[in-house]
Amino acid sequence: MSARPQPTGVPTPAAVIGHYLDGRVVTPAGARRLAVFNPALGRVIRELVLAGPADVDAAVQSALAAQPAWGRLPALQRGRVLFRFKELLAQHARAIARTLSEEHGKTLADAEGEVTRGMEVVEFACGAPQLLKGEFSDSVGTGVDSFTMRQPLGVVAGITPFNFPAMVPLWMFPVALACGNAFVLKPSERDPSVSLLLADLLRQAGLPDGVFSVVQGDKAAVDAILAHPGIAAVSFVGSTPVARYIQQQGTAAHKRVQALGGAKNHAVVMPDADLDAAAEALTGAAFGSAGERCMAISVAVAVGEATADALTGRLARRIATLKVGAPDGDGVDMGPLVSDAARARVEGYIDSGVAEGAALIVDGRGARVAGLEHGFFVGPTLFDRVMPGMRIYREEIFGPVLAVVRVPDYAAAVRLVNGHEFANGGAVFTTSGAVAHAFARDIEVGMVGINVPIPVPMAFHSFGGWRGSMFGDHHMHGPEGVRFYTRLKTVTQRWPETDAVRADFALPTMK
Repeated sequence: MSARPQPTGVPTPAAVIGHYLDGRVVTPAGARRLAVFNPALGRVIRELVLAGPADVDAAVQSALAAQPAWGRLPALQRGRVLFRFKELLAQHARAIARTLSEEHGKTLADAEGEVTRGMEVVEFACGAPQLLKGEFSDSVGTGVDSFTMRQPLGVVAGITPFNFPAMVPLWMFPVALACGNAFVLKPSERDPSVSLLLADLLRQAGLPDGVFSVVQGDKAAVDAILAHPGIAAVSFVGSTPVARYIQQQGTAAHKRVQALGGAKNHAVVMPDADLDAAAEALTGAAFGSAGERCMAISVAVAVGEATADALTGRLARRIATLKVGAPDGDGVDMGPLVSDAARARVEGYIDSGVAEGAALIVDGRGARVAGLEHGFFVGPTLFDRVMPGMRIYREEIFGPVLAVVRVPDYAAAVRLVNGHEFANGGAVFTTSGAVAHAFARDIEVGMVGINVPIPVPMAFHSFGGWRGSMFGDHHMHGPEGVRFYTRLKTVTQRWPETDAVRADFALPTMK
């Protein structure tokens, strides 16, 4: 392993964004190119070089060459590299957040929070020696012991979404690297610059060349990753149709797959809830990051007509105070959506809700910000009296739209949540311990919040949903992440005290 280099900061994003191979950025000539936008300005700020199968193969071959030496290092030494990486992340978090905000559109404060949540997984991965400890059983038979080892898979890949260009990659590759794997990252083509900043910090931390690579690209790069025989496992976060495709294609190619899909997270508001606190929590959870979060609350389930009337009134008043504007502006609560296509899609859902008869309480269509007239803005939107058959209830909107569904009682609320295709997360707002206790057990989703609107687990627990929100057997980061990125090996050993060992033709038993 190379000597520890001196930190040099993070590079300024280039006008042309390339791949990261063998410890350096490369921009192949003649490759397909794609525009990268600043969504607040609504204009192109960079150009992205798109990878083809040959670029993916170059990254995998580099990883295959580098992984054996990295995997043979003691876990303690791998953890030290990650610890230096974590220190560099902390030093340069604001610079990373600025680049993230510029290309994604989320507020600077939200972007800094994203980097922090990703950094927490790096802190978890720094404990590699503890995470990779096996089990030992003394004397499972006369003179026979058994023990287990967790060993790396080899080369693994991550395909990550636009809405968390720092956090989701940081949920994947630190754990994979801690376990001794080499990692190939395919970030979103909409906000790709952060991936190269992270790669450069890994280089500064002393990660050997080839252990971490970045291939920029679109579906062509994804398909090349799924087909490549040198890749043992693929992690994915994105929409449910793509997650299902990733699982089908990846497993057909004999890869291990964890693919996290879409969501329609419900928050059940009970009649005994503190409605002021619930309205505040729902406003942040529904409209933070312009609703472009897989754990955003997009459905408020109000139990009882009186609860619904009081809740929608509070929500409408609070929404009226929200400030939509430039992501780096003072006091801004919401920035733009990531693209013009995203804006058109979200406004189309609002049109659909009106056409299907939902009560539009606050309309975010046609939002304009002074000085940013070409930005991709949609204002916070609130619907009441939404019915389960409506598109705005059934489908993931991925924008700043909150739907209120009215139900008569707790049992109806549970049936509603458990009947939805998506089962990423859910929450309940109540002052009743009995209701909270029942909800945690009754609700059929992967992550549950009790008076917590966005119940994203900390790094030392694992993240993942159920049903149409998760494809694969292992959730992300935490203990499940370690299991995903390793293979279990069990060793049974005997050290005979005599040379008189005879062949045994019966099935071995420990008598």
